[in-house]
Amino acid sequence: MPSMPRRSGGSQVIPLPSSREDGHQPPWIGTHTDLSLSTVLSRLTGRPSDVGVTSSPRSDERISAVMALLVDGPDGAEVLLTRRSTRLSSHRGEISFPGGRADEGESIVDAAIRETFEEVGIESSLLSVHCELSPLSTFVSRSYIVPVIASIETKPVLHINEHEVERAFWIPLTELIRPDTYVSETWTFTMSDQPSAQPMHFFYLEDETVWGATARMLHELLSLVHQA
Repeated sequence: MPSMPRRSGGSQVIPLPSSREDGHQPPWIGTHTDLSLSTVLSRLTGRPSDVGVTSSPRSDERISAVMALLVDGPDGAEVLLTRRSTRLSSHRGEISFPGGRADEGESIVDAAIRETFEEVGIESSLLSVHCELSPLSTFVSRSYIVPVIASIETKPVLHINEHEVERAFWIPLTELIRPDTYVSETWTFTMSDQPSAQPMHFFYLEDETVWGATARMLHELLSLVHQA
């Protein structure tokens, strides 16, 4: 059966490895889950360990926090994404959640709230923090990233910090689960002279491509919401 044509994904150039294979179908294919904000939050916070994380960063990793900020929209829950500035030293021009390095002695939640204010100008008083998703490690930037799930009652006026962010936009979760949006692949890397197969996730929108760590977080979020 021929594969579903995917959306354009914009102009972002993804550095492809020499070895890659098709991945697995996502758990939301063929389902009809309610994606209203209340349902999404109840499924994310209803997990056995809905606050805090149990793993620890490696000694060479720097702790970071990002915020997956949700709001209710006409088609259900929407999440805030940003395009990183091309002025930045790493991950230039990539789609991400608001976030960054945690300061010395700063909690994960406080770091996510501070970075969200610094990047897009959303006041902490407007936010309701609900839970954390699984932490993940990045090999290039050696970051240990913890996603924080928060919500806001209405979409605020965004004040973008142009030194860090080129664009901020809300995307409905219904857009992310479209059959022509998500692609999974397995990439093989060589680390310490040993091949290592890694699952990779991609969300192709009309004008942007979400991949890397942010796509992994979105994949977990959507998978949790669509679990029975």
